[in-house]
Amino acid sequence: MFYERGTIDDVNNLANPANLAQRDAWLDKRLPAVEQVRPGLWSIPVPIPINPLRYVLVYALEHPGGVTIIDAGWNTDEAYDALTAGLAVAGYQLTDVKAILVTHIHPDHYGLAGRIREATGAWIGLHPADARLLHGRYDDSAIDELIARERALLLRCGVPDLTAQELAGASMIIKHLVTMAAPDRLIEDGQTLDIPGWNLRALWTPGHSPGHLCFTDPDRRLLFSGDHVLAKITPIVAVHPQSAPNPLADYLDALRSVAKLDIAEVLPAHEYRFTDLADRVDYVVGHHEDRLTEVATLVGESDGVTCWDLASRLTWSRPWETIPPFMQRSANNETLAHLVWLEVKGDLRRTPGEPDLWRR
Repeated sequence: MFYERGTIDDVNNLANPANLAQRDAWLDKRLPAVEQVRPGLWSIPVPIPINPLRYVLVYALEHPGGVTIIDAGWNTDEAYDALTAGLAVAGYQLTDVKAILVTHIHPDHYGLAGRIREATGAWIGLHPADARLLHGRYDDSAIDELIARERALLLRCGVPDLTAQELAGASMIIKHLVTMAAPDRLIEDGQTLDIPGWNLRALWTPGHSPGHLCFTDPDRRLLFSGDHVLAKITPIVAVHPQSAPNPLADYLDALRSVAKLDIAEVLPAHEYRFTDLADRVDYVVGHHEDRLTEVATLVGESDGVTCWDLASRLTWSRPWETIPPFMQRSANNETLAHLVWLEVKGDLRRTPGEPDLWRR
């Protein structure tokens, strides 16, 4: 749990909403209504605490014998009660949940899954790349090692020692919002899920997490995008102790892959549903290309710069000094992802040390 989804790398472009009321609720900072999106498909907002995203959109797919949900929310009583109440609006009880498809293992998507399984007997599905991270991320016996690895990464980025020590364990305040739950089934890229009445297929879309999954129903032309593609903000794509070596390259490749799908409507895990998938992908790819240019330009103005110093000089959605410390860590690690991608392409070089120095 070393970085949180956030709104640091905000973009002002808004995707075309599929539902104006849901879009307006997001902009007005209200919880949207439980909504029947299509026959047999419901959108249920589940509140998440201490987070500017405010809620997760859990999707309930009806089928003979019950419902399957995509994502779950944080493990809080408020989230549990909201999900239960939302299912009741759709005509179901929590015990009707037969499966929980988790897009990725961040707390606002995975945290409540174990508690739901305990109450219902539903199976939990997760991509293998994220399943492999569960022990190191959420098991009490492994947390100290993960904190130490994060501190070492921050020191190499040029974060001052005391600050690195503070930031390395910053996410521990939300660890209690996750019920550790190993998946019952591993979901592979391209796999068709056994959900009667649905042609639901898994798409591996790494970047925001190593095992992030989207789900598509080509018959209904729907994409359940998790955090991969959102209507307003860009998800955090960062280098951290549990990330892939070059997560930004993975993310951009996965973005371009989903843009080729014949999709009428995107159902993300936050904000609101939207219709213009290809245009949205183009915008987000362009946003990262602009960021790569900005990073390379700033590095070129210095004869060796640390990642931490560079992050503090980049353009964010708010002044650097007003960004909370734990989100500064996310910003640093996201900056590192851009540096790594530029290094792989040969545009930048790194002089290893404590800290590493970056040059053109």
